[in-house]
Amino acid sequence: MRTGVVVHLSPTDRKRLRSIVDDRNSLQKHVWRARIVLATADGVGTVEIMRTAGVSKTAVWRWQARFMDEGVEGLLRDKTRPPDTPRLPLDVAERVVALTLCDPPGERTHWTGRLMAKVAGVGLTSVQRIWKAHGLAPHRIRAFKLSNDPKFAAKVRDIVGLYVDPPAHAVVLSIDEKSQIQALDRTQPGLPMKKGRAGTMTHDYKRHGTTTLFAAFNILEGNVIGRCMQRHRHQEFIRFLNAVEREVPAGKTVHAILDNYATHKHPKVIDWLGRHPRWTFHFTPTSASWLNAVEGFFAILTRRRLKRGVFKGIVDLQAAINCFVVDHNQRSKPFVWTADPDKIIAAAARGHQVLESIR
Repeated sequence: MRTGVVVHLSPTDRKRLRSIVDDRNSLQKHVWRARIVLATADGVGTVEIMRTAGVSKTAVWRWQARFMDEGVEGLLRDKTRPPDTPRLPLDVAERVVALTLCDPPGERTHWTGRLMAKVAGVGLTSVQRIWKAHGLAPHRIRAFKLSNDPKFAAKVRDIVGLYVDPPAHAVVLSIDEKSQIQALDRTQPGLPMKKGRAGTMTHDYKRHGTTTLFAAFNILEGNVIGRCMQRHRHQEFIRFLNAVEREVPAGKTVHAILDNYATHKHPKVIDWLGRHPRWTFHFTPTSASWLNAVEGFFAILTRRRLKRGVFKGIVDLQAAINCFVVDHNQRSKPFVWTADPDKIIAAAARGHQVLESIR
């Protein structure tokens, strides 16, 4: 211990420092500061304090002095220091934001951090900090598609009404097909995941054909009626409708939600609909297939079974899809729609206003 450095602890201070050391939720920096002061008060030398606390000599001296000047509170507070570099002027940040909202120079589609730093004459971290503060992300883009259906509002309210308040003694089915599902086999086997390494899969593959999954998603129960077929013409669609018709209990009316794919409106499909009066078709607005609830099931199927799947042929692929449907139905839950149709319609109207202003 340095000559002349003497720390006298009152019973209150000693008790408080000991509670900091013993508390498992204390910050470690507070713990080793308290240990420095306790060891100093017990007459332990500087070298021994350095060894037990795991800090440098200057750190020991600094916190001894801080305690003698400010007490226990001084150990729990970090002193701030002025930054090494001055803050950027406000006009620099405004210029970076203005440039970001304009097109970049040359044959480029968007700004990068390094390009902006070069043009604006500031550091890369400064550009990133400005972009974060103003919510700018030039490297990101969101896809969108606005429906031009003149009956958009009426169709949205009709379909959302079926989701939220289905008719009594009726079955509401969301029907669609997922076409061109490829049976992909990898050229080499991948390695399994292990600690410190992700699983592997070759980027190239062998194609063994395609299949189409026709699916009817029951809104009230959450289960799926699925059939795999080689093609997705109106003939296959009618075969699927007959399969669904056989599985829907007698005495129930059927409200089917479909998109505007030509197969769904084929004359022979319309004739089939006329022969089955308990069925009613509800078509989503054009360019709004996201309103069809079965799309969520297709997304889950793709992520959890198809994307990483390895299939030796069409039969293998169809068997995997059928097993997934069975597994899904064993854990099915009713579909719950939460979006307000009025907000959907208002958002679409705002989108059209923006597009018109751009034109």
